[in-house]
Amino acid sequence: MKDIYIIGSSGFASEVTEYILDNEDYNIKGYFDINEIEYKKYGYKAPFLGNERDFNFALNDNVVIAIADSNLRNKIYLYLKDKGVNFPNIFHKSSFISKSSIIDEGCVLCPFVTITSNIKIGRNFQANIYSYIAHDCVIGNNVTFAPSVKCNGNVIIEDDVYIGTGVIIHQGKSNKPLKIGKGSVISAGSVVTKSVPAGKVMFGNPAIELTKENLKRRK
Repeated sequence: MKDIYIIGSSGFASEVTEYILDNEDYNIKGYFDINEIEYKKYGYKAPFLGNERDFNFALNDNVVIAIADSNLRNKIYLYLKDKGVNFPNIFHKSSFISKSSIIDEGCVLCPFVTITSNIKIGRNFQANIYSYIAHDCVIGNNVTFAPSVKCNGNVIIEDDVYIGTGVIIHQGKSNKPLKIGKGSVISAGSVVTKSVPAGKVMFGNPAIELTKENLKRRK
């Protein structure tokens, strides 16, 4: 059993804690956060260690970043990567990962997540419960899937994208993948039927950009 530190102490960190304890691969050494409020709420057994920037990590210490905010997750990753820590993947034992797929470091797959064939996933990916990614998809760095995201085949999701609960992403074509641009946010329950430009907030079925005019149109 290897030692591991958890950055974050809120709700998602409590979930990740359960997955780690269930898999019995790691011994949790402690938690980092900006304060102890969330840490005390969840009654963790391992100690609170303060802010990760004030801690003297050893070379090759294991760290998991249990924070949903992709921008913050990436900042912490880059800061600690420079210090030589490791970012192991945390895969719950109920998840399925195709042997033909490639997943970079620092990723968290929650229970009942499915990663099918010929998929490439970047670093710091998080997929919450009951999400799936179908064949021939490319997922960038720091992407977050909320629970029950359905990403069908031939889809490209660029860096720093947040996909809300229950979103359905329609299948693209092998010669023309459906693409969700960098930094976009897809609101919960949306159905994405066509490519999304970078930096857009989308909502609805079919998904359209979140603007005052579009909100009035959908009422």
